[in-house]
Amino acid sequence: MLTRRTLAMSLTAALVAASASAQAPAPSEPAAIVTAIYTRAAAGKGDGGGAFIIASKAAKTKYLSKSLVALWAKADAHTPKGDVGPVDFDPVTNSQEPDVKSFTVTAEQSEADKATIAAALIGHHTTRKAPDQTVRYDFVREANQWKIDDIRGADDGKPWSIREMLKAALKS
Repeated sequence: MLTRRTLAMSLTAALVAASASAQAPAPSEPAAIVTAIYTRAAAGKGDGGGAFIIASKAAKTKYLSKSLVALWAKADAHTPKGDVGPVDFDPVTNSQEPDVKSFTVTAEQSEADKATIAAALIGHHTTRKAPDQTVRYDFVREANQWKIDDIRGADDGKPWSIREMLKAALKS
């Protein structure tokens, strides 16, 4: 028979478990994915960068949405042989020479099937102006998994978008 004490303890345990799960995002949630990317980028001297998410077709498939992978493949195929591809920098660190000392991840938008996560970066050796230190990730949900659908940032205050760069590469 259920006593008041047993009921109270069960409710308390359920509340503690719910509270703990609400505090940290699940590993497959967009904020956790971005946190994992920057944890790896900031490891060691923070000069490894985040190119690992776009280094190969398998990496792109793991991290990026199907439509972004397809667009990237088209843009790469459109690039003349011997030329650098349409993305000639590390979009994760918004740089040519990665330098990540620390980072802060913030969920800016979160819906059932899309999300925007911002990562504010601080380097060991570089100081950036406010717009250039933040990289945004637009996520979409595909087959019950979150995938990056665009990466956006600014260079000298001028906005850039990976998706727009790839589209522009197809027009040239």
